[in-house]
Amino acid sequence: MTAPSPCVLAVIPARGGSKGVPAKNLAAVGGVPLVARAVMECRASRLVTDVVVSTDDTGIAAAARGAGAVVVQRPTDIAGDTATSEAAVIHAMDAYEASHGITVDVVLLVQCTSPFIISEDIDGVAAAVAEKGADTALTVAPFHGFVWREGENPGRDGGDGVNHDKSYRPRRQDRPQDFLETGAAYAMDARGFRKAGHRFFGRTDLVRTDPARVLEIDDPHDLARARALAPLFDAERPGALPTRDDIDAVVLDFDGTQTDDRVLVDSDGRELVAVHRGDGLGIAALRRAELALLILSTEKNPVVAARARKLQVPVLHGIDRKDLALKQWCEEQGIAPERVLYVGNDVNDLPCFGLVGWPVAVAGAHDVVRGAARAVTSTPGGDGAIREIASWILGKELS
Repeated sequence: MTAPSPCVLAVIPARGGSKGVPAKNLAAVGGVPLVARAVMECRASRLVTDVVVSTDDTGIAAAARGAGAVVVQRPTDIAGDTATSEAAVIHAMDAYEASHGITVDVVLLVQCTSPFIISEDIDGVAAAVAEKGADTALTVAPFHGFVWREGENPGRDGGDGVNHDKSYRPRRQDRPQDFLETGAAYAMDARGFRKAGHRFFGRTDLVRTDPARVLEIDDPHDLARARALAPLFDAERPGALPTRDDIDAVVLDFDGTQTDDRVLVDSDGRELVAVHRGDGLGIAALRRAELALLILSTEKNPVVAARARKLQVPVLHGIDRKDLALKQWCEEQGIAPERVLYVGNDVNDLPCFGLVGWPVAVAGAHDVVRGAARAVTSTPGGDGAIREIASWILGKELS
């Protein structure tokens, strides 16, 4: 008789508070919120039974559910700056077992701030515990550098080697292999983890990963690097962003999506907004690609109609129920809603998000909107976000 497969639970701690990068766990890399990237890779793992996101934030919860995770509400006493990841994992594991009536055998801690973690890494640490007898495991990258540390008084003592004798410089091949902890993924035997209360106990296996993918996002510079690298790494793992084969229509909100959501009012009460020329270029490219286009806005404003005429795009504005108007438009055009990409930025766009196959939020959108989106631009509304989306769809940079 074949033994039942172990229950392997991946837990992604993702609280809302972040000082270094505000709303960090919802930041888009490669057009996908960090928390959603981690969920999707966990779900693609061969060994992971289920994925839990532990959070105190509604936007993160929406993004996690949209990517297919179970959400556990994290209590405030373990959601602050001093709370440990271990506390969040144990709480999430307890909540999952109680709600599902399942005993977890192996629990994983997966950090969504490591944007280039892949399912093979997750399977590697899971297999070390579930199949190879380790008590704990972690992802590491081969490291060949010389590590130095300053003395207590650098001006007087200078620095000394940590992993080497500074008076002796052996060749790389003559030195023992060192490994760098990536911070991306950990696996623990669940029973041992509860007893120890921390992620390292017993036998700890090192699971090697590609050093090129090692990046932890702690500050805006890290996020900028991740966004620059994403096209290189994500090209090997397609499917995160929409292409021309995925959609038949693009529907655009106006305020906050094609503008920066600010309004200038002159002394006569006339309203002015700023738009981005690059967005016009992107819309023209989409029109040439024979996609159906529509501007859909709650505001009844002459500037919306004027911009639509300039772009040669049909417009429906002054609409209270945008979802009903969108549904009717799809029926009239003979377009299946699941083949529609809708771009929005605020909570009144959420009903349309629930209707279409490709809900997309612009950077700077409301947290809940970004969380509900299937993809998020790296560019804010009014600063070229529509051009960025057009480049996704058409598979090329627009010039």
